[in-house]
Amino acid sequence: MAAQALPRSEIAGKVEQFFEYLQVEKGASPLTIRNYRHYLNRFINWLEKEGIRQTLKDINPDVVRGYRVYISNLPDRKGGTLSRRTQGYHVIALRSFLKWLLKNDQPVMAPDKIDLPKVQERQVKFLTGDMVDRLLNAPSLSTIQGKRDKGILEVLFSTGLRVSELVKLDRDKIDLERREFGIIGKGGRARVVFLSTRAADWLNKYINERTDKYKPVFIRHKGKMDPTTPDEKMRLTPRSIQRMIKKYVRKIKLPVDATPHVLRHSFATDLLMAGADIRSVQEMLGHKNISTTQIYTHVTNKQLRDIHSAFHGKGGN
Repeated sequence: MAAQALPRSEIAGKVEQFFEYLQVEKGASPLTIRNYRHYLNRFINWLEKEGIRQTLKDINPDVVRGYRVYISNLPDRKGGTLSRRTQGYHVIALRSFLKWLLKNDQPVMAPDKIDLPKVQERQVKFLTGDMVDRLLNAPSLSTIQGKRDKGILEVLFSTGLRVSELVKLDRDKIDLERREFGIIGKGGRARVVFLSTRAADWLNKYINERTDKYKPVFIRHKGKMDPTTPDEKMRLTPRSIQRMIKKYVRKIKLPVDATPHVLRHSFATDLLMAGADIRSVQEMLGHKNISTTQIYTHVTNKQLRDIHSAFHGKGGN
């Protein structure tokens, strides 16, 4: 006689329905669903380990408090404990699950009874104008690989694209005359991206030098080019672009450890310091919430303070 499968707990069953809701109704990315699955499965496993019944009514303030003590003591990869930010991700997943249950008229603890852990404000790392110029001029232009790298750096600084968005670009989707193209970004949000004249020129030079028919804008050039190789095998990966930027950072001895995301920060900071309004920058970065964009105001506030100190009250009476 075949062994019967153990019945799923009420919480585990609802969690699976929650994942279906995230995928079908919310259109969440596979990465978001994977992360939520990791955090909520950890909660379920902890309940089981502690011998706590797994019904929705068992999610109460005392249980949540015990779980938070547990995750605060979990080890991380560096030999310490989970950062407060990572602990916060666990709590956000649990709150989102409770909000969904409440929306579906389930008798559960109110999500707003769970406070998020306080974390230090994010420190925005960005390059000064001089550093940007040095990095953009680092590639050698005597090879097609150098021209490609120059194009990548110019496009990243010109657009503020995420590296995951950059690698997905195809040649037929970019209008170099109008210097713009559409992109589907994080969370499936569409936006229009604009190229500077300089970025469009370098992109055009790189593409015109290529003799292949591959669709991706940025491809690998090492080794012999085989026309039968599928497009996706030729497309650069986010990791390869990160390594490329690190190579140039070392080459020019840049004092800041620049990454594709640091160039994105530099793009946003440059716009705000030049006087762009934060809502426009939010749109250009593809941020869902204005609060995400507001991390950059800490940088620009210092500039405003310096201007206030330099000019306020100097006119006399």
